[in-house]
Amino acid sequence: MRRFHTLIGIGTLLVVIAWTGLAVRSQGRTVEWRYFGGDKAFTHYSPADQITRDNVKNLRVVWRRPATNDSLKQAFPELRVTAYLRSTPIMIDGTLYTQDAHGFVSAFDAGSGETVWQQEPFARTQEELQGQSTRGVDYWRSGADQRIFVIRGEYLYALNAKTGKPYADFGDRGRASLHFDENQPLAGRFNDSTGPLVVGNVVVVTGNTAGAGDGGAIKEAAPENVRGFDARTGKLLWTFHVVPQAGEFGSETWGNESWKVAGDIGAWNPMTADEQLGYVYIPLTAPTASAYGGWRPGANLYSDSLVALDAKTGKRVWHYQTIHHDLWEYDNVGPSILGDITVNGRRIKAVMQPNKNGFLYVLNRVTGEPVWPIVERPVPPSTVPGEQASPTQPFPTKPPAFDRQGITEDDLIDFTPELRQQALEFVKPLVLGPLYTPPSTRSDEPGGKRGTFTNPGAWGAGNWHTGAFDPETGMYYAVSLTLPGVRAVASTKGNATATMDYAGAVGNQQTNAPGFVQGLGPQVQGLPLLKPPYGRITAFNLNSGDQVWMAANGDGPREHPLLKDLHLPPLGVPNRPAPLVTKTLLFIGEGSDAVIGTPQVSWGWGKKFRAYDKATGKVIWETELPSGTTGAPMTYMHKGKQYIVVPIGAKDHPAELVALALAETKPATNGNR
Repeated sequence: MRRFHTLIGIGTLLVVIAWTGLAVRSQGRTVEWRYFGGDKAFTHYSPADQITRDNVKNLRVVWRRPATNDSLKQAFPELRVTAYLRSTPIMIDGTLYTQDAHGFVSAFDAGSGETVWQQEPFARTQEELQGQSTRGVDYWRSGADQRIFVIRGEYLYALNAKTGKPYADFGDRGRASLHFDENQPLAGRFNDSTGPLVVGNVVVVTGNTAGAGDGGAIKEAAPENVRGFDARTGKLLWTFHVVPQAGEFGSETWGNESWKVAGDIGAWNPMTADEQLGYVYIPLTAPTASAYGGWRPGANLYSDSLVALDAKTGKRVWHYQTIHHDLWEYDNVGPSILGDITVNGRRIKAVMQPNKNGFLYVLNRVTGEPVWPIVERPVPPSTVPGEQASPTQPFPTKPPAFDRQGITEDDLIDFTPELRQQALEFVKPLVLGPLYTPPSTRSDEPGGKRGTFTNPGAWGAGNWHTGAFDPETGMYYAVSLTLPGVRAVASTKGNATATMDYAGAVGNQQTNAPGFVQGLGPQVQGLPLLKPPYGRITAFNLNSGDQVWMAANGDGPREHPLLKDLHLPPLGVPNRPAPLVTKTLLFIGEGSDAVIGTPQVSWGWGKKFRAYDKATGKVIWETELPSGTTGAPMTYMHKGKQYIVVPIGAKDHPAELVALALAETKPATNGNR
């Protein structure tokens, strides 16, 4: 036991030395951003400290870089180019690397934004050129060999970091196929929104597939397995089955041998890694047909689980399931963040996993054990014929939820008596209840219930943007939104592949409802049914597990004609902006209408970019960018200057990268010339 405590002490010392070193390097004018989450722990943190609360008002745009290639569009006019630039650059040795809006990698100078090299298409055909960015790329080095790994379409590419040229001996002429072909006849085209992660000499890849399971009710689908590839050759090294197969641990949690046909459960969100332990942390999502699981009795591993894998072998080290037998599509879609915290005098290597349900699960990243008790509590049973909902769900005792959970009449808007009454009338045909109230059977009879009004909805309170961690203070910042939805099931007799169907976030049940707004869900007079804030930042001290502050992010609908004379405080924007934490400040935008799931209302996003006081949540500074943020911001120090680079774009604004830095100030004079 003494030896164990000694090792923990040494580990803590090493962490302190590492962060202190970075802080010193900040003063010495060089801080990099080596992974698109800041580091492999995905903290979204930088020790860069040139920009402070005193001088942040002097931030200016110093360069802008288009993320679209006009020559490709001119050569192929039918090419679809999205403004949803998801990629956050990395910065290594004075060069930024990132994907453009087409999914091709660009390398450019960290000081000027000028191009160093551009990835060439594998073939100049429209099919080959059609693509989109993932969240980012990764860097690998062995001696003089420096590689950039990127996922585009169905391939993993290895590019020379200095030239952008592919390695001919990697996979097939520089790219390895990622198509799911391991006994998966249902697998469609491989797709990835995350990006690769390199641990040692292994490139870990998640991803998903458009197969027969898409569409909600069809139970057969391809499992979206996690795989490891050799960084030098592109050879497949291992596969982790997200749905356990015959004889594998967890297959017994799929009743009626439903593991044979179940699928999905891919990782939509970035992975993280503890390179010292050699572990990679995979946040997995909901199973096929998440609103009805009568055909898949049991807990259904590894759906909605955080899984720690040995990066060399792909073997499971531990797992923790956050949702049993999911009926709400409550994915673990926020990135797992790694950090060391001190709880009751004990230093803990922690992993922090946000879920769509609004909970943050804080676990020991070595063992998977909860840092604070997570209690199995009874939840409402299902009334749907044939459904076998889990009788309990795990509830963290600390920290508290970072957004609203469940719905009662007290949660409905009350800005005015008229709006209050309209909201009450709207929810009469809906089932209300606490978190984990299951979907209900849709009735078309007069006075019948049309479904369960659920909060969070299928888009979640947390999503890909949730979370940043300050390793110096132990503070975790959860960025969330309040978007409820209606979950209902209806009989589909005669369908050979399913017994039930459901109306989800954009299903007929809602789109036919009065007052429906795409992405916003049920509303009255153009306003959400629930009370604000609709977008928020919540700060937790993870040394104690307590909430420190909560602040609305953005104005929201306070200028709505029915509200503008009420002089309301900021109501929050229900979008997906990602945070950036530095040694001095917390930065965050308001999101963009190019981001999938954005409510189609004018106040659902914005162009503001703000600096918050990390300790209080007070806005220190704000500016207006050319457009809304579409990806996570990043920062670095280069040649004595700190830069903040932000991906932006909107439906009326092409994707681009914008760099901010402190304006040059002239020395004071006495006024004489």
